[in-house]
Parts: sequence; structure tokens; C-alpha cells
Amino acid sequence: MLKQSIVFIVFIFLGLGGSELRAAELPAQNESVSIKTQEWPFQPGPRSVKVYIYYPGNKLANVNAETGLMLNLHNWGGTNTSGAGNPAVLTKELNVIAISVDYLQSGSWKNQAAMGAPYDFGYLQAIDALRALSFVYHGLQEKNIPFNSQRIYSSGGSGGGNVTLMCNKLAPHTFTCVIDICGMPRLSDDIAFHLPGGSSLNARYSQDKNDKNYLAPGAQEIRFVGNPEHLKLMKDRNNAAKIIIIHGTGDTTCPYPDAKQMFQNMKAAQLDVEAKFVTPADIDNVVFKTTGHSLGDRTQMMIQYGGDYMIPGRPQFRLRKTPTDFELKQDVIYPTSDGRYVISYADGNPTVRFESK
Repeated sequence: MLKQSIVFIVFIFLGLGGSELRAAELPAQNESVSIKTQEWPFQPGPRSVKVYIYYPGNKLANVNAETGLMLNLHNWGGTNTSGAGNPAVLTKELNVIAISVDYLQSGSWKNQAAMGAPYDFGYLQAIDALRALSFVYHGLQEKNIPFNSQRIYSSGGSGGGNVTLMCNKLAPHTFTCVIDICGMPRLSDDIAFHLPGGSSLNARYSQDKNDKNYLAPGAQEIRFVGNPEHLKLMKDRNNAAKIIIIHGTGDTTCPYPDAKQMFQNMKAAQLDVEAKFVTPADIDNVVFKTTGHSLGDRTQMMIQYGGDYMIPGRPQFRLRKTPTDFELKQDVIYPTSDGRYVISYADGNPTVRFESK
């Protein structure tokens, strides 16, 4: 009997304590778990990320056939829900499981920068978020818990807005609606190399080909969520997500002109996108408090501008009609000037790799 107890304790430790957490082991109530994800070249070896799961009414038992899934992604330098939506409101108003992720380089950027690595800028960070989404998606399926797989969303503020748009790019068949709130539209030269006179953001990349932090052309191109060629490929793949961009006209941290260009490129590619560019006339000190980067109450922005597409019963409510990338298990490929990026879903979980010319 003692031997059996020891084996049981070891099983629990291995199953719930580290990166080998299996998809079927969803927690019964709001809780954080650790999941295995893709290796980071700047720190080789096994890697895991913390995932925070928020259920309607705080319990897995409250999930029903109409419950959707929503990534709720934090800002650059944050963790959990910082700079994102309030999960208590999102789970109640939208009937979703809200999923927040401490993706690659979460936490203080000052501490991260001390490691010497440049900021990932939505690349592996999106893979981390998608693997967290896949964890919950497959976990519900394995437990035979009904949920609405046609209702898959993502939203986030600042860095989380950038990762949200990158998730929609790397998983173009998966999302029903995504909301970018004051996210970084592109890894511009200004931000990448911290050029004078521009954004205060410094991603710490190098233009020196011999530097370990060298930013190759393709690495910069894949991180541009407004990349015209890549947007056309998303359209060709029948990306049907409603894309909502909320951005302040006075934002100099994630510059407004870049957001405007991204929106125009998405429109030109005929993606289903709409934008709310916040002007001084919009300041109500309730939802919008500034036209600058912080904007205001991001939770209410998600509800106010995305609710019509995400809340059942509303006239514009929509359901995604195509299988997810987790189900299709196909490669998603984006060519760049120096090669191509391949996002593989062969086993239902995404990995990304670069193949040079």
C-alpha cells in the first residue's frame, strides 16, 4: 500500500509540477499550470511556460457547449494579465475560458535584457501562446467536455496585441476574432536597433552580421504583422478572423503611423479588419483616458469593440466555419527574402523553423 502511494505521489509530481503536463490534466478550477514548449536558441535546452486558466464561474464544471476559448495576453515586460483584460469580466460577459500565458521573456524587460538576448517580438512568443491554446483545446476534447471550438479568440494590449496578431498569422485557420489594443505593428529599424528620435522601445538587435543578436532580413519580415506578401497568403488561406485594431493617434511608443499602415495593408489584402483610431474627441475618462499608449480600460475596449462578434445572440455574432490548424495538421509557410518560415502542426501542436535559401 505504501509503495502504491509513493508511485501515485511521484505521478502527480511529474504530471503537474513541470513541463511534461499532459493535455488531459486540465485543472478543475482556476489555476496556473506549466507546459512544454519550443526551445529558444538563445538559451538551448528544454523550456516550459506558465499558463493561467480562468473558467466561467472559476470552475471547469461550468464549461458548456457554448463556451469558447480566448487568449488574453499581457504587455511587453508583464506577466499573467498585466496590460490585458480582466479575466473575471471576460469569462462572464463572453462565456469563454480565458487563457493567459507567461510567454518567452515575460517579466521585467530590464532583467531580461541583462541576459543579453534581443526581444523576441512575437515569434516564439506566439508559439508559446498557441501551444497554451492547444493545451486547453485538446484537454477539453480528451476529457469529452463539450465546448464551442468555433469560438476561438485572442486579445491583448501592447506586446500582447502584437502577439495576438502574430498568433492569427501563424495559425491562420484558427481564430474567429482577434483584438489588438495598441500593439506593436512591426519590428521597425527604429525599435530593432534603438535609433535616436523614435520609439522608446529597444529590442536590442544588431545590424552586425557577426553579432549573435544580428537581425536577419527574414527574421524582421516574419515579425511584420502588416507584411503585404504575408497578408495576401493569409487571405489565400481563407483567414476568416475578424481583426479589430484599437490604437491611439497620439501613441509614440508603438507609433500610430505604423498601426495605420498595418491597417491599410490588411484592408488592401481584403482581410476582415476594422480599426478604432482614438482621437481627443473619444476621450470619455471611462473607456478612453488618453490617445497615448495606455489608452484606458482595455477590458471594456475588448467588450465594446469585440462584443458584437463574440457574444452569442448579437446581430453580428459569428462562428468560424473552418477546421482549426490544430485539426488540419498542415504546414503554414511564409517566404522571406532569405528563405522561408514553416509553422508545423504535424502533431496538432505548433513548432516553427526557418529554412534558408
